[in-house]
Amino acid sequence: MGSSEARNISPAGSDCGDEGSSMGSTEDRHVRVLELPAESKPLLRFSTAGSVDDGKSTLIGRLLHDTKSLYEDHLESVRKASEREGKKGALSFALLTDGLKAEREQGITIDVAYRYFSTPHRHFIMADSPGHEQYTRNMATGASTADVTVILIDARKGVLVQTRRHAFIASLLGVSSFVVAINKMDLVDFSQRIFDEIKADLSTLASKLGIREVHFIPVAALLGDNIVARSDHMDWYEGPTLLECLERVAVRRSDPSKEFRFAVQLVLRDKADFRGYAGKISSGSISVGDEVTVLPSMRTTKVSNIELFESGKGVVSVPTAFAPMSAAISLEGQVDVGRGAMLVRSGALPQVKHSFEAMLVWMSDRPLQRGKRYLVMHTTQRTPAYIDAVQYRIDMHTLNRDPSDVLALNDVGRVNITSPQPLFLDTYRGNRSTGSFIIIDPDTNATLAGGMVVDRNDHEFLPEIAPRGTPEKTIPTSVHIHREDGAVDRNARESALGFKAGTVWFTGLSGAGKSALAKALERKFLAEGRACYRLDGDNLRFGLNRDLGFSEDDRIENVRRVSEVAQLFNDAGITTLCSFISPFARDRERAKQIVGSDQFIEVYVSTSIEVCEARDPHGLYARARKGEIEEFTGISSPYEAPKNPDLSIDTGLLTLEESVERVYQAVCARLPRAPSA
Repeated sequence: MGSSEARNISPAGSDCGDEGSSMGSTEDRHVRVLELPAESKPLLRFSTAGSVDDGKSTLIGRLLHDTKSLYEDHLESVRKASEREGKKGALSFALLTDGLKAEREQGITIDVAYRYFSTPHRHFIMADSPGHEQYTRNMATGASTADVTVILIDARKGVLVQTRRHAFIASLLGVSSFVVAINKMDLVDFSQRIFDEIKADLSTLASKLGIREVHFIPVAALLGDNIVARSDHMDWYEGPTLLECLERVAVRRSDPSKEFRFAVQLVLRDKADFRGYAGKISSGSISVGDEVTVLPSMRTTKVSNIELFESGKGVVSVPTAFAPMSAAISLEGQVDVGRGAMLVRSGALPQVKHSFEAMLVWMSDRPLQRGKRYLVMHTTQRTPAYIDAVQYRIDMHTLNRDPSDVLALNDVGRVNITSPQPLFLDTYRGNRSTGSFIIIDPDTNATLAGGMVVDRNDHEFLPEIAPRGTPEKTIPTSVHIHREDGAVDRNARESALGFKAGTVWFTGLSGAGKSALAKALERKFLAEGRACYRLDGDNLRFGLNRDLGFSEDDRIENVRRVSEVAQLFNDAGITTLCSFISPFARDRERAKQIVGSDQFIEVYVSTSIEVCEARDPHGLYARARKGEIEEFTGISSPYEAPKNPDLSIDTGLLTLEESVERVYQAVCARLPRAPSA
């Protein structure tokens, strides 16, 4: 093992070093919280947002007070400060979180105040963010690591421009759940009508921002109504209190099935010829023996050892590690790896780019200058970069995209960035860590902006996340193109190749036998001279669909792309065999429309989940049962079985040969030999 002093590995879940690409400046106050044991209560990170004087500090102070999360000496200090303000016998709850002298003098929050508290159901880390427009950058800092944002609205004022700005930035930063606390209900006579009006207004805004989960709670923070205890003044409200809502809201967890990303922070050496690469696993998981690719050298090797720091045990070797653990990884052979390099699983690489597009939240009084040399801090890389163009800025009143050549303080806009050194990028939508960065002034070392990488083909400033069953998103197309017909049509190709072409679509659970069927059928077709090609879901994710994850939106796009490719193969006279889980009926129906109903054969591999789970060659079901993999079809995500498939095959009851023969006969009946030209 060598000297533990030589290998100072940070505790699992903590940041490995004092630099990174999280948003914010060095002036922000941070609280380092070690990761809780696996058997402990879940942790929720939430931030506050809203306009100045909406009562955020008072609400957070009341929440801390009523959950008995304050030390007595802190309470005594606030009592004395409240008396100096002339509030005899009353507690100024805002003073519990407004810690800076300037904050207390002005009665506003300036900095981001991080607080930790716990209840019997959950641990919490909250960021009390400032509401004043001048300190929007600090609000962005608090939201950048939050799972949930609590938006406060003064019931007398309703939704203000700053409320909209904060909601927009929070959604842009990947916060998918809002808790809207409509505060100061005591000053509007606890009116249900006013509550409903504000709820309708913000619901419209949340819908535009693509927020999937919004909870509305009427509160009076100063009195404690609906904060921890239920209000006696609003019997018309039957929902949860603020604390109950925070205890129940879903927590986003790292998905071990995502692509493995590990940015090297430090090279560790000792006298025993040990060489390890320390850093934080930002997504996915890795095991001893797995093949990895080192970026930017593109050298491939295997993991020989993984070490973690465990409380009470020190440095220990483990067979597997996963996000968000901090680890020291050793590799086989002699590979050149230094700070700024990235280890990724071979075949699942991020985009390696010199130029890219991003959304920026500009945080400096000095406006953006196109062509100026800036520094980009991305994961553990620090490289010069230039902002070539500003595509547009967001009008916070209307959320419209306005043409602009510059971004000023608190502006949000889309830009083009170029770097002389390659960066290893995922979209922010796909990976919060490798999709985010900060821009630094090389002269002053001040943080100027926080950025989120976007796909060049994504023309929306926010992901449109629609609940299942809602109308599908329209795919933009150019109005200046037309279809070009070739000199050889499909019939001529089919006649030359001897068979009608079509698409055989295998759908079913993981482990049902889809790929095995497709492989065996491919061999049988080629033996008789039928031109065919197998499109496998895993293989396509190495190339064409490497930019897609496993969210519902990405799965929809995955199926759409495959369908378009299958249709092109069919047009060339080649039958395609597609093996995809494709869990949603509407996606399979869309594939059928793209390919053409006459050429589309849906084969439902109806093998039971018990049989699939017993096979489980990669241990995915076991990990899903433990909660290590979210959105796993059949366990934590639904599978919509076809109601009227062209053919249903249960590989748990039939042999592979029997199953293949049934599919073969069905295909031959639908796609017979083509007449000679």
